[in-house]
Amino acid sequence: MFSQLIELLFPSLCVGCNQTLVGGEFQLCTVCIQNLPETHFHTCNENDLEKTFWGRIPIEHAFAFLMFKKMGVVQHILHELKYNNNPELGVMLGNMYGEKVKQAGLSFDGIIAVPLHPKKQKLRGYNQSDCFAQGLSEALNSKHLNNVLVRNTHTETQTKKSRFARWQNVGEVFQVNQPELIRNKKILLVDDVITTGATIEACARPLLEHTPHLSIGSIACVVHQ
Repeated sequence: MFSQLIELLFPSLCVGCNQTLVGGEFQLCTVCIQNLPETHFHTCNENDLEKTFWGRIPIEHAFAFLMFKKMGVVQHILHELKYNNNPELGVMLGNMYGEKVKQAGLSFDGIIAVPLHPKKQKLRGYNQSDCFAQGLSEALNSKHLNNVLVRNTHTETQTKKSRFARWQNVGEVFQVNQPELIRNKKILLVDDVITTGATIEACARPLLEHTPHLSIGSIACVVHQ
């Protein structure tokens, strides 16, 4: 009775459209889920995101769940995930997309998220990309490798930097711990959003020293035509 009263006074709202959620809905309303701008990149090779990394790093697959557009529903979702203390949203998105990736016949031995610097993670309380990785690992029955890739240097936010400045900003700040856990394994490296791909590229290079079987995934991406 008390929980019903709380829900009546403070109803749960959809993180996409801010409308009241009804019975059975969690985080996102049915309308927002049905209208998510999905990329379907996991169903096709040589997609636009994969082409972003051609000539930069040798990867087997590249895909993203959603297409990012400013002021769109995806921006609302990412803002909620990163800044409103909602790690459960990241796990839910990982579960949702993991089921789609599995249906496409893709599988991985382990899933690794782009790490935050320990100071930033302590401040935020969690790594939003790692929440997504956790959800993916549950859906795909893959190992969640959350201590293999570490960030040694704190870098400035990438949000307003140019492509070259992003690449300079993340230069050589990542390293691999316990390389035996990924040696010659099929690894999926994930981030929350991919724009120029500079951060993913910087993370991929030390991983590729131990396995040639690297794929890339994200919650959302910006594809530059």
